[in-house]
Parts: sequence; C-alpha cells; structure tokens
Amino acid sequence: MVATRWGICSAGKIAHDFLAALKTLPPEDHQVVAIASRDLSRAEEYAKTHGIPKAYGSYAELAEDPDVAIGDVMVLHAEFGSPQLSIPRCVEKELGGGGLLDIGCYCIQFACMVFNGEKPESILASGFLHNTGVDKTVSIILNYSRHRQAVLTCTMTAKMPNRASINGTKGMIEIPSTFWCPTELVVNGQRESFPLPPSPMPVHFSNSIGLRYEAEHVRQCLLQGLKESPVLTHADSALINSILDEIRRQVGVLYAQDDMEHIPNSFV
Repeated sequence: MVATRWGICSAGKIAHDFLAALKTLPPEDHQVVAIASRDLSRAEEYAKTHGIPKAYGSYAELAEDPDVAIGDVMVLHAEFGSPQLSIPRCVEKELGGGGLLDIGCYCIQFACMVFNGEKPESILASGFLHNTGVDKTVSIILNYSRHRQAVLTCTMTAKMPNRASINGTKGMIEIPSTFWCPTELVVNGQRESFPLPPSPMPVHFSNSIGLRYEAEHVRQCLLQGLKESPVLTHADSALINSILDEIRRQVGVLYAQDDMEHIPNSFV
C-alpha cells in the first residue's frame, strides 16, 4: 500500500511535535517529503535536522509539489489558560490575536462535540479587552434545547486548571488538566487511562504525540476516498466558526475584514 506523503507548512514548535508524533506510526504508512516556511533558510535548517528531502521558501511551492499528498497547516497554540499577554502574536489584532481564537476555540469545539453538533439556541458572552482591541478574558454560556448549557471560560491573563467535565442525569465525566489532549478520564469516580506511546524525541507541548491519531485518521480518510472527516465535518467547522463570530460580536472584538453590523445574530 502506498504511503501517505506529508508536506509540512511551518517550521515552528507544533510542526516539530507533529513530526515526533508521525515517527510513532509505521514509516511505510507515513512519510514527510517536504517542508515550507516563509523563511527558506529556516525551512532548510528544519529539513536538515529532521531528514526531510525538500525545503521550500513559500507555501505555494509546497502546494505545487506533485510528491505531496497532504499539506498540514501548522498553527502554534500556546498553553490553554496561561499568561500570554507578553507574546506579541497573541495581542496583535492584525495577526488575529486574542484568547478566543487561540485557546477559546478548544472550549467551543468541546461543547460542539459533547452536544453532537447541535446549534445553540442562544449565546451569552462577556469579557475584557486588551488595549490592542483583542480579547484577554471571555466567559461564555451556550444555551441548548431542553434546558442544557455549556459554561466556558478562556483567558490569556492567568493559568487555569484547564479541566473539563460533563455532568448528566446518570453521572459525571471529568477530564483532567489539558482537556484538549487528555490521556485520562474519570467516569463516576473511576479513572481510566489511555497512555500514549513514548516520544522518539523531545516535544514542546503536553501530549503532542497524540497528534498521531489525527495523522492516521487523515490517512484512513484518504484511503476511503473521503474529502471530509466524518469525525469533524465541514458543517462542524462552520458551526464552531459561527459561534466564535457571535461571541466576538458580543464582546466587541472586530478585525479589519469583519462587517459585523451586517451579519445577523442567528443565535436568538
């Protein structure tokens, strides 16, 4: 069977961790054939370090490489609920800064997953803005049918417990710290573990080896001829973005390309 050939967009920390995760999968199934960065010298250095055959100084060149089957866009995400106000990209509006789009999206995706892609009936959001106009702390309530709620918070001002819980009529599921990449669940007081394989090299972020599951899922989708994942569909992505847009509208975070005055609120 032909290997899935990966092209890596970016030479940052997440890209490094993704490469480490790929190394835990069978090499006959996953091969990294190229890497691209806006800085060619950085791409070349990265390629040399990680044994990647080709390096490009633009993402367009990578996209045009006939040897690349998968382009994985790497976006660096800082630790959830940790002080980030000193990181320029997190507070610069021109770079899409703000906690909501950087770490709050994990909270929104978690709620959408738990409620199986259901659209909230209403959204209530409140927060505080940085002097650059991006959000630094946001609290969110998503109201669903049958009197169900998701209560979410994200902040760039302080470290948080970074836990999640699902509370229902038959009990509670707790997800310990780093809920976006967990290796443990506590179901009605009973702890269950899902250990990751050891990393073949040092990584930058917690449980980055879990990216192997994403890589293998992409491969299986390709082998089945699928153009979208049945686990996270295009409709799921659109719903998450629409919720983020409404939260930004309520909190008052506007980017240059936004035209919020002419976008109706579809969550009332």
